[in-house]
Amino acid sequence: MLTVPAVAKVSTSLSERLNRKCFCITLDRAELWAALDREAGEPGFCETFMATRPHLFSNVPVFLAASALDEMQRIVVAIEAAAHLPSYREAVLSWAPEIAQRDFGPIGALMGYDFHLDDDGPKLIEVNTNAGGVFLNAVLAKAQKACCSEADRALIGARDNHFEASVIAMFTHEWRRQRGAGSPRRIAIVDDRPEEQYLYAEFVLARQLLLKHGVEAVIGDASKLKYEGGRLRLDGNEIELVYNRLVDFALDGPEHTALRAAYQDGAVVVTPNPHNHALFASKRNLTLLSDPAALEAFGLSPELRSRLTGIPRTTLITPDNSDTAWQSRKDMFFKPLSGHGSKAVYRGDKVTKGVWAEIARGGYVAQSFAAPGQRMIEIDGAPAPRKMDVRLYTYDGQMLLAAARLYQGQTTNFRTPGGGFAPVLAV
Repeated sequence: MLTVPAVAKVSTSLSERLNRKCFCITLDRAELWAALDREAGEPGFCETFMATRPHLFSNVPVFLAASALDEMQRIVVAIEAAAHLPSYREAVLSWAPEIAQRDFGPIGALMGYDFHLDDDGPKLIEVNTNAGGVFLNAVLAKAQKACCSEADRALIGARDNHFEASVIAMFTHEWRRQRGAGSPRRIAIVDDRPEEQYLYAEFVLARQLLLKHGVEAVIGDASKLKYEGGRLRLDGNEIELVYNRLVDFALDGPEHTALRAAYQDGAVVVTPNPHNHALFASKRNLTLLSDPAALEAFGLSPELRSRLTGIPRTTLITPDNSDTAWQSRKDMFFKPLSGHGSKAVYRGDKVTKGVWAEIARGGYVAQSFAAPGQRMIEIDGAPAPRKMDVRLYTYDGQMLLAAARLYQGQTTNFRTPGGGFAPVLAV
């Protein structure tokens, strides 16, 4: 273990030093396996699930300066404040689909704000309304063992027991924002072919958490939903609230017809929903959130505008500006407006002319490149670098949990030896 000098250092320096030189394994895999089985309510569940996901969890934590974590949270608050401004809402809804125009009340369960960290501080690179991993990371955080005094102190925060209560309160609040009072009797966790999803285990964890707190919960395939007589049903049982994990953000697919109709009729509470995605997660919104002049025109305060300098400048690619964008492509990341996650995302210095022809037609944004942070790990006894990003899982602008992802390659993935989800330890 790294020996920290007695001379006091700023926390940023400490976190960087620990990320470079602490190779200790803090993950107690036996405890994690046992916890996943226990939380899933199914002995052997973890062994079956992890057999095809060997790189889902990293053995090491990511150390983060407490000041950097605070800065990330300030950026989140500023974005959510912008989303309440009438002129900003009008602007982002102008390019949103028809289904996203109506506000039924819910503000979006379990948002995800993704950050890279460089020498200038945290840089927000993406906002997600269907952020995956929070339930897995809540279990992961509790399966850590301290390797030094710094980690021991940081683990106290990572292991707090407020997460479950916050999740229950969140779903109750989403329900009441649309229904006014009471609580949902039955919640469906919905995705396409959920049992085939890479993060299926967290659907199980979410269901069991809800059941544990007296809320009936089921996991359902969106295509199996039926909407008849003003009621949305799954396997004959009425569903009152849908925790929506679909990446069809406008519910356009034919397999989502029942959910779409029930949502539009207000017959079911859906969270996150198309309106939430339009306000927060459309990649085109970043063109406004990274534009100080636009933010000033919307009426965002100078203090909140200053926080949003942590969003890399983002521009919409059109046939008119594509030649200019090609010239500066090496300093850019290109992301499709209709994409999700890392699909069809290109780093500018690796774009081929064939790919560029597609980008130049439009339908992409160009985001100024913000380098990911780096975490040194040990593979087969030798130091090895891994890229890292940090995700804040939030509700109503408040952080519920922070987690990191370690990876190699252009974008995050779960195929990297030594990579995967990692707990964030604030030092």
